[in-house]
Amino acid sequence: MSMASLPHEYTSKGDQVRQALEHRFNSVTGNPHSEKYMKLLESRKKLPVYEQMDEFYKVFGENQVIIVAGDTGCGKTTQIPQFVAYSDLPDIKGKLVGCTQPRRMSAMSVARLLIVLLDPSVKLGAHVGYSVRFEDMTTPEITFLKYMTDGKLLREAIGDPDLRRYSTIILDEVHERTLATDILMSLLKGLVKKRADLKLIIMSATVDYLKLQKYFELGSAGRPPIFKITGKTFPVEIFYTQRPEPDYFEAAIRTVLMIHRAEKPGDILLFLTGEQEIEKACMQLELKVADLVNQDPDSVGPLTCIPLYSSLPPELQQHIYHPPPSRRTPDGPPGRKIVVATNIAETSLTIEGIVYVVDPGFSKQAVYNPRIRVESHLVSPISKASAHQRAGRAGRTKPGKCFRLYTENDFMSELEEQTYPDILRSNLGGTVLQLIKLGIKASYNLCDLVRFEYVDAPSPESLLRALEMLNYLGALDDEGNLTPFGAVMAEFPLEPQLAKVLIVSPEFQYSDEILTIAAMLSVPHVWRRPMGGWKRADAAKYEAKALLTVPHSDHLTVLKIYKEYRAHISNKNWAFSHHLSPEALSQADKARNQLQKIMERLGLAIVSISNEQRLDTNIRKVLVCGFFMQVANKKGENYVTCKDNQVVALDPSCGLRTKPDWVIFNEFILTTRPYIRTITQIEPKCALLDHAPTYFDLSSFPDGPAKHALQKIAITRDAAFDISERLRLMNL
Repeated sequence: MSMASLPHEYTSKGDQVRQALEHRFNSVTGNPHSEKYMKLLESRKKLPVYEQMDEFYKVFGENQVIIVAGDTGCGKTTQIPQFVAYSDLPDIKGKLVGCTQPRRMSAMSVARLLIVLLDPSVKLGAHVGYSVRFEDMTTPEITFLKYMTDGKLLREAIGDPDLRRYSTIILDEVHERTLATDILMSLLKGLVKKRADLKLIIMSATVDYLKLQKYFELGSAGRPPIFKITGKTFPVEIFYTQRPEPDYFEAAIRTVLMIHRAEKPGDILLFLTGEQEIEKACMQLELKVADLVNQDPDSVGPLTCIPLYSSLPPELQQHIYHPPPSRRTPDGPPGRKIVVATNIAETSLTIEGIVYVVDPGFSKQAVYNPRIRVESHLVSPISKASAHQRAGRAGRTKPGKCFRLYTENDFMSELEEQTYPDILRSNLGGTVLQLIKLGIKASYNLCDLVRFEYVDAPSPESLLRALEMLNYLGALDDEGNLTPFGAVMAEFPLEPQLAKVLIVSPEFQYSDEILTIAAMLSVPHVWRRPMGGWKRADAAKYEAKALLTVPHSDHLTVLKIYKEYRAHISNKNWAFSHHLSPEALSQADKARNQLQKIMERLGLAIVSISNEQRLDTNIRKVLVCGFFMQVANKKGENYVTCKDNQVVALDPSCGLRTKPDWVIFNEFILTTRPYIRTITQIEPKCALLDHAPTYFDLSSFPDGPAKHALQKIAITRDAAFDISERLRLMNL
């Protein structure tokens, strides 16, 4: 039953949609609605956004761009896309309604939730789907509502700058200000001027609405209206500390235990800053609750700690939806679930049963310094916008409480209003490549990156560093124009360095292996912490890791892991017995298939020869072709990066058993100290000077330990060349 077949006596669009939702038959599939759907519909009717449906359709119908403002839990993310999809736009024009999320987990979970709300007869991947990097759960000609990451939509814009498939695009959770969201807002501002039939909705609970309203001002059309959703589903009571806490981690553990012992039933969400902190908190909470149970089993219920962070394998992330543990005895205290998460849990995740939120007020921020090309992972105070988002997690399914482990005065006077945008603190290499590719395909010129209409403009130094890197990689010529090689690089959903490695790999006859390495480096950590005692689990994991490690190369290690996984694909227990994540390996499989399709489409050969010695040598050479700007030379017990002369150490996750003189690395990060991560030993005399001669031009190379070492290598190489040339002439 389509919207066009509804009775005409319903005068407003809201009346038509309500009739479609309450009709005995599903308007998407034509099947009868289930009892579960009708029960959920009654709950949906109580959402603030549902009560303002008529007002929404009026604003939506009269404006091309609207900004939706509403508290967390008001129904924006699930209901607004439905309202748009149920309108006559897709039925008449046969186009998609697209809704972006800043994180892949949010896009996937919201799409799955929507299937539940729309009825089981509406299939995930058919009528409603999601699209994230390396995974596309949509069906052409059938899918009418598509959730995706903002990065995925940005990549679609490279192939189709006019986004002709979409009738409406909804940018959700824009307060997170990811790189892709900021670039999308800039592109869509120009696109709505070009496409009068395209509707754009900007949504958030905490963004600076007036700033966005001014930014999206469209000439004679004026500034877009702000559609305010008033009210929230359930109230949240906020508690502050009386004085600043000297140790937020200890205060967080103490607060969680207090809630578990003294508060009414309900699950807890604790925000911490990173993986190590989260794993430590889970361990401490489980041990402390076990001690309390031993002392007084009748007063403390069972507790389950569930970690949640971005690098956690997807199947473990889904554990947050598991029910809490049962009571030990029929009359005993109830069990609780405690989700210990990074700010990944701030947006668009409804975890059933969460009543209490513990917010220490910190998050880990990645900040890129273009001058020394290092990414720092710094623990910093959150913004007021993030604090509001965190508190809102407690009021999704029932009234809740938020315990802020900082004073009210600190909240009012010390916290920034909004989160610092990613575009002001990120490496812009991949973004600049995408922009220039978009500029060439579109009818306007984006090559003057400084004048591009950003919401917040990045520093010229960041842009210049990005242009410099792309020029060295061969993606841009000396005038800043995209080269044919750069156009191919932009087709891959990878960082520019890894994309180059993949493109040049056929020349070294091992593109099949490089394809696997690229896929493995594009998914979360494949190692998992097995269940059981923490020390025993870590020891078992260490033993398994040692068996699969290639001692001189982390890149070859991930290749070996994948080959072993494929060799034992029929053995479901192999991954678990080796403390590897089957889900992460399966995800790498999907990533590899997607990258292989791109290579085949671009005419890049996928080849491999059976020669272990050449494989080792050639793979290290091809890695240098992409990562030659990420080289370090040993000095004493540490390493010094080339050109920048930064003293660094090998990350503890590195599998190298010795400290070779020269290494390449994927990441340079600053945590407790400067570390380089994902490392391979190289031979500079047959790699650096041959495969990156422009970058390693010693006449312009900055003075330092690396230059002195390279000069010695160059002298030795030149002398060897002279001898070889003399012998050749003598033979003639």
